[in-house]
Amino acid sequence: MFGNADMGEMMAKMQQMQSVAEESKKKLETINVQGKSPDGKIRFVMNGNRKLMELSIIDEAILNPENKEEIEDMLVVAFNRALIEAEHVNESEMKNSASGLFPGL
Repeated sequence: MFGNADMGEMMAKMQQMQSVAEESKKKLETINVQGKSPDGKIRFVMNGNRKLMELSIIDEAILNPENKEEIEDMLVVAFNRALIEAEHVNESEMKNSASGLFPGL
């Protein structure tokens, strides 16, 4: 079915793919994106691998127990915005990496 030359070529291509994926992961660790709450009082920073790097409460006045639900809502919105940005960066980097291996992808 597969000749030795074909199998060797496939193995070399697989190793190359693994190497490119590892390089992409390392690059994504250096790319940071952020998501802010609608009022800008809370910010999340994630890297391109979707790892949470930072949570900032920019306006400490919101740290009032009476604002608990509002704070929780802002945290959810800000986190999801950061996650969406990280997903875009991650997908873009992986697509760029794959296109170098598989032209026309």
